[in-house]
Amino acid sequence: PVAVRLFKRITGGLPPVADIFKKHVEKEGVALVKQAEETATGKKDAKAGAASGAGGPGSKGMSVVDAAAVAAAATTTEQVFVRNVIELHDKYLQYVSECFSNDSLFHRALKEAFEVFCNKGVAGSTSAELLATFCDNLLKKGGSEKLSDEAIEETLEKVVRLLAYISDKDLFAEFYRKKLSRRLLFDKSANDDHERSILTKLKQQCGAQFTSKMEGMVTDLQLARDNQTAFETWMGDDDARRPKVDFTVTVLTTGFWPTYKFMELALPEEMVSCVTTFKTFYEARTMHRKLTWIYALGMCHVKASFDAKPIELIVSTFQAACLLLFNESESLTYVEVRDRLNLPDDDVMRSLHSLSCAKYKILNKTPEGKSIDETDVFSFNNKFNDRLRRIKVPLPPVDEKKKTVEDVDKDRRYAIDAAIVRTMKSRKVLPHQQLVLEVVTQLTTMFKPDFKIIKKRIEDLISRDYLERDKDNPNVFKYLA
Repeated sequence: PVAVRLFKRITGGLPPVADIFKKHVEKEGVALVKQAEETATGKKDAKAGAASGAGGPGSKGMSVVDAAAVAAAATTTEQVFVRNVIELHDKYLQYVSECFSNDSLFHRALKEAFEVFCNKGVAGSTSAELLATFCDNLLKKGGSEKLSDEAIEETLEKVVRLLAYISDKDLFAEFYRKKLSRRLLFDKSANDDHERSILTKLKQQCGAQFTSKMEGMVTDLQLARDNQTAFETWMGDDDARRPKVDFTVTVLTTGFWPTYKFMELALPEEMVSCVTTFKTFYEARTMHRKLTWIYALGMCHVKASFDAKPIELIVSTFQAACLLLFNESESLTYVEVRDRLNLPDDDVMRSLHSLSCAKYKILNKTPEGKSIDETDVFSFNNKFNDRLRRIKVPLPPVDEKKKTVEDVDKDRRYAIDAAIVRTMKSRKVLPHQQLVLEVVTQLTTMFKPDFKIIKKRIEDLISRDYLERDKDNPNVFKYLA
């Protein structure tokens, strides 16, 4: 503080000190990124080496278990990285507060330093994704971060503060929303209060529009519970309405949730009566609403009778539909299973792989092997046994990162279009450079638009008759009402 007071007395004395502080913080941050990158790369190489060693020369690559192990190793590294960045921020924020008397110059220096390394990726993941994953680990049941309620609240506050330094806030929002959807739909959220708390913090930091869909999702779940209670009461009024299978339906509002792929699964007879019953109930309560069944998100508890003992299997709707086929047939080829389920090859392969090639071999596969081929034949494995009476049969993990990034890119195009039209509608005539500048200014709170993409969107709007070039000066645009 004494040094700061001395430099403050000199005209222009503080900026050089703030610049040195900024470079020092930036250097430490970049070192953290490099360290995390090296650790993640080292772990991946070690796992890949072990997998290829175990597989031998004829191996087709990593097994599902190995792939999951690599993903887990990378996740741990990323969690440690985010925790280190939070600690670094705490440390230098205290310096600014206690040593630099909360001077705005040093606050700006800290902000600019963090913006440099907080927008660097680690092991192929963007900072936006890392922060969303870190929050997911804090908020889900069985996450690696074992903290008290107060510590979780404090950490969430710090994560939201770090988000201010990230340029791709829209990417964070999409990753966070997808992870939130999984926590809510599969009952993996550890605490509803924490879920609402971080949404409040994000709303204060980034505005109401940023969290509107997420808040809608949380509210949707409560409405879905009330809907299920009403459904149970409705079935209780007349036992003839109740199907043979106990089931729960979660009705969601399409606009709030991530886009899910609809597939026309050929439902087993046991499930058809469930769907029909709920449809009757729902249509009597609501007008002009269409139900679209997203079977890919469903879960089933199936009782399987093995020679040793009956075991309850917790499986996806696709896996359950697949297993129920073997109530009627001793054995089925891959093509027969696919045709009867009416599903795409990818989903049939994932389901059959999880039931015949992974940890729990509920089905026998002929010939044996770690991959599924169209010539394979499947049959129910009566000899299967496990020490547990209830087991969850996991599906191979799917990397949703690519789709999330594609969704964000599509939303960005719409946002750029809207900003261009909004600007031109109010200004009527603008030169190219000024239009680009105004669009960037409008959108920079959520993401940094690429100048080339803005140029492409302008051309697209010209082709759709929203704008036109000035006849005398092609660098000037006019708004077409």
